[in-house]
This record gives sequence, C-alpha cells and structure tokens, in this order.
Amino acid sequence: MSFLTRRIAIDREIGHVEGRGLKATLGWPHLVALGIGAIVGTGIYVLPGEAAGLAGPGMMLSFLIAGAVCAAAALCYAEMATLMPRAGSAYTYSYAVMGETVAWVVGWSLILEYTVVCAAVAVGWAGYASGLLLTWWPEAPQQFLKGPEAGGLVNLPAVVIALAVAGLLALGTRESARVNFVLVLVKLVALAGFIILALPAFNGAHFTPFLPEGFWAHEVDGVKFGVMGAASIIFFAFYGFDAISTASEETKNPARDLTIGIVGSMVICTLIYMAVAATAIGAMAPAQFAKSAEPLAFIIRELGHPDAAKLIGLAAIIAMPTVIMVFMYGQTRVFFAMARDGLLPRGLAKVHSRLGTPVVVTLFTGVIAAVLGGALPLGRIVSVANAGTLAAFIATAVAMMLLRLQQPARPRRFKTPLWWLVGPFAVLGCAYLFAGLTTFTMQVFLAWNAVGLVLYLLWFRRTSDLAGA
Repeated sequence: MSFLTRRIAIDREIGHVEGRGLKATLGWPHLVALGIGAIVGTGIYVLPGEAAGLAGPGMMLSFLIAGAVCAAAALCYAEMATLMPRAGSAYTYSYAVMGETVAWVVGWSLILEYTVVCAAVAVGWAGYASGLLLTWWPEAPQQFLKGPEAGGLVNLPAVVIALAVAGLLALGTRESARVNFVLVLVKLVALAGFIILALPAFNGAHFTPFLPEGFWAHEVDGVKFGVMGAASIIFFAFYGFDAISTASEETKNPARDLTIGIVGSMVICTLIYMAVAATAIGAMAPAQFAKSAEPLAFIIRELGHPDAAKLIGLAAIIAMPTVIMVFMYGQTRVFFAMARDGLLPRGLAKVHSRLGTPVVVTLFTGVIAAVLGGALPLGRIVSVANAGTLAAFIATAVAMMLLRLQQPARPRRFKTPLWWLVGPFAVLGCAYLFAGLTTFTMQVFLAWNAVGLVLYLLWFRRTSDLAGA
C-alpha cells in the first residue's frame, strides 16, 4: 500500500494495549469546562477592543459569524470524535479517512498551533504577572522578566507558568481537569461581574452607525477592516473546543459526553461573547475602548469602579493558565497519538503505569513552551496558530463528509444535523477566514509544513506502524 493512501482502521481498538492506552477518567462536566477553559481566555479580555477598532458596533456580527463557522466545525468534530473516541483529534480522523500523508500535514499543523498558543499565552500571562510583581517588589530584577528581544535575559515568569502547567498535566488528567473547572468558574464570575457593573450605563446610541467600516473586509495599510475582517481576528477567541476531541480516549462515556462537551461549550461561549460584546458597546462608544489593551477593565475603570477593574485584571491572570492547560493538553495528545502510530519517536507514546498520562511527552511539551516563551517575542507569529486551527477544522469537516458518502450505513453515536449543509459551510467559512490571514502568517504556515513534509518523506513514513502494510 502506498504511504500516500494507507489508512488506520476506524474501528481499531487501542485501549487494551499495555502502556499505549490512556485512562478514561473524564465526564461531560470536565469536557465542558475544558472547552470553556480554552475558549474563554485571553480573547474575551483583549479582542473586543481590537474588533471594535476594525468593525465598530458591527463587531457583534463578527462574533456571530466567527461563532457560526466554529459551531459548524464543532458539529463535525462531535460526529467524528464519537465515531473515533481516540486521542489525536483531526489528525486521527484524517488518518482514517484521507490517508497517512494528509494526516501528517494535519498533525504537524496542530503541533504548530498548540505550541505557539501555549508559548504565546505564557508570555501574555507573564506580562500581567510581572506588572503585579513589580507593584509588590519594585526592585525586582527586570532582566529576568522579559526575553532578549525586549532587552532582558529570560522571561522567567513565562518559563515558570509553562513548566507548572506541564507538571500539573503530568500528575493526572482528572486532577488537572478539576483545577481547570475551578478556574473556569472564577473567570465566569468575573465576566458576569463586568456585565452587572456595565449594564446600568447602557446607551443604545453607541450602536449607531452599526457598520462604520462596512460588511466585507477591505485592507487599509495592511490591516483588514469591516465585519468580515474583524471576524478573521475574532476567530482566535473561539477555537479551543477542538482540544476536547483530543480527550476522546480519556472520556468515560464518549457517545454522550463528547457531544455535550463540544457542542455545549461552543453554545455557552458564543452566548457569553455576545453578551459581553453587547454590554461593552452599550456602556461605551467603541472608538473609546478600541485602542485599550485591556478593554473590559478600561470600561469598568472609566465607569468609576477602579477596584472592580483591578479584579477583572486579576481574573485575566487567572484565565490565562487555563488556556495554556487545555492547549498543552491537546498538544500532548496529538504528540502521543502520532508517536503511538510511529510518526514521531515512539518513546513519546509511553504512558505512566500509575498516573495514566504520557508523562514524557507532557514534560517535553512543557519544556518547548517554556523555551519559546522565555526567549522569543511571539507577537506576529501568534496568528500562525489560526492557520493551523483552520487547516484542522477543514480536514475534520471534509473527513466527516467523505465518510458520510463512503459509508452512509455506518452506525454513528452522534450525527451532524444537515451534514450536507453544515459540512460545506464549515469548509467554506474556514477557507474564507484563512484567506483573511496576513501574508506573513501564510508564509510561516507553508514553511513549517514544507519542513514537516521533508521530515516525513525522509524518515517518519518508514517508521510508521503501517510502513509494512
């Protein structure tokens, strides 16, 4: 069988293989919390300001459009995750339906996505944490609070948070999920507090004109304005639910729990985003908070609640580690699945006999995120994560549709409603958002995958479990 077309079996069982199966410890509440933990993070605290600058009050439509595209992709994920409840997410689905080479590209893209997000959020968290540290300890050596590009030696807070999250994940999936659950509740309470404090200042006049930059994206000085231009940026605030599908193998009742986790977290987060965006615009004209790096805290501060603004800033510090946790979790499971299939060094797939987690690959991932976060300014490259995510979303939707056409009679625990409409909408919507990314982002994405394909063709296609098939 050619390496271009060889596939893993959809019904392949792996849980019984000693040292290669993950322990099933998660229920649907953990999965919903994982989704919310990834989705409701830095995006909701920062992106409303950026989106307001690009689309004005029309950012409400931007949130809705980005949410609709992600919801369509989420439905495709729910069907594939319940059909193949194994680690690996879009990589695994692509391997079973479209073959090993496509699966490699998808898996390699996911590795880029998760690594960049983990490191970037670690740097973002370090910025907040360093500011808080300096208020308590003004003489703190600043050369250890920022990377070389910013004039320091190492961004030590970024290193510490990346390694701390990796250590927590290595201790056990259920334990880290419980910590995530508590932190998710904290930041949801903070967002509810923002809405309660800002609602009394609501002014409907702030929504006029509703589309100051128009609907379709148009570029000005390299920046894409308009509702659709903002939607390409806001998309970053929604993804994260795909990390739930990487937990398939560790879910006690995949047929029920994965569907609730994926679809439930998307619905909840879309409602939260719409409520927060509407409240922000109603409380203050978009032009006033558009340039703020902390728009929600800025609005509350300007409304005369300085102490509450500080608490919202503190909630952002609490929120970011949950994002690192969920994306690092997803990263380790993609690494694990690829290593178990022989497409990465097999030692990365070893599961600890007592903890039931892939300790080696978890700590390895933590070290990579710590090195990147401690040394590099991740600014523009963060958007590369969007490219990897969109590629995975498209692959999952295509896999779902191909399988519906190839095996229509196959039993499915969850069926994507109106799959012939939802699937194409997810693909076209993601393709449109991909086209809205910057040229730099596309260049980095293509270069990363070019390097990956060279590695695959020269080495990993020969070490694959299916190499002799």
